[in-house]
Amino acid sequence: MAQINKPTDYFDGKIYLGSASAVTVTGLNFQPDLVWVKDRDNGNNHCLVDAVRGTGKYISSDLTSAETDNATNSISAFNSDGFTTGTANPANEAASTTKGFMSWNWLASNTTASNTSGSITSTVSANTTSGFSIVSYTGTASSGATIGHGLGVAPKMIIAKNRSIASNWLVYNYSMSANGDYALFLDSTSAKDNTQDYWGDTEPTSSVFTVGSRQEANGSGNNIIAYCFAEKKGFSKFGSYTGNGNADGTFVYTGFKPSYFLLKSSSNAEGWQIYDNQRANAYNPHETYAPTANDSSAEATSSTYGIDFLSNGVKLRGSGSGINGSGYSYIYMAFAENPLVGTNNIPATAR
Repeated sequence: MAQINKPTDYFDGKIYLGSASAVTVTGLNFQPDLVWVKDRDNGNNHCLVDAVRGTGKYISSDLTSAETDNATNSISAFNSDGFTTGTANPANEAASTTKGFMSWNWLASNTTASNTSGSITSTVSANTTSGFSIVSYTGTASSGATIGHGLGVAPKMIIAKNRSIASNWLVYNYSMSANGDYALFLDSTSAKDNTQDYWGDTEPTSSVFTVGSRQEANGSGNNIIAYCFAEKKGFSKFGSYTGNGNADGTFVYTGFKPSYFLLKSSSNAEGWQIYDNQRANAYNPHETYAPTANDSSAEATSSTYGIDFLSNGVKLRGSGSGINGSGYSYIYMAFAENPLVGTNNIPATAR
């Protein structure tokens, strides 16, 4: 597997301040296809906009609500090195000028194509180099339906949302089970669930992922969006770990210096904690853990939720149950700032 030596060509975070006028965010090395924004100062909802659905159309990870189409409150343009916001929350607000907004940005392909690999035809923007695709399709409510994802390898994490109706966000992480029979909900603190037919009890393949009959990812006649992630050396890592409940916490090996780390207890009712290198202190530990993906609250900091970003992974430094409960199981999604050692033989360093 070829290693990605410059992760910021495919994923990067940017902070910007709110304004009464539209804000143009620049400085990315790419035109983003997925922008995830959160107000750090105020209790505004998360805002996810992607190029497949189109500008102005946003969904919120902390809400079950259907998609909203309003460019004033959303992202109004994807630009060659960033994006432009509207003038109102959740993507912008004049009052948010202390800490401002955090944006996490991913590159897919900047184009779309029809994919007929599954039983349901999908529209896909896929980047096989970085292992990320945006997949749009119409549900059938048929258990065992398959959808082409365009990655060429099996995704290890999928985040899906029914755009048409109010329903939970559905999350697949390969480490929760061997056959795809468990699901988590991005908008909820709930532990993993296997009581319903979410992923058709089938793990993804190199060409398709499977959905069950539930409305979350396969509502009849409903428009669904799915974000699919495959693991790529030096760039992304998905998996699980077990907490030990103390400040000398678990070490999670990623093989790179992280720039982004999303985690959730799969065994217990806890929030979706998000860490990144943009909001971090200059040195470890990194104690800025909120906002959580399932909550609209403003940013928070706590030593019990501290973690270290190291050259080759993450070290838990807090005993908070949201990240390191004794015996708790957690799943995670990580993206790189730098690979551990690039092909130029320059090693990554800890913060």
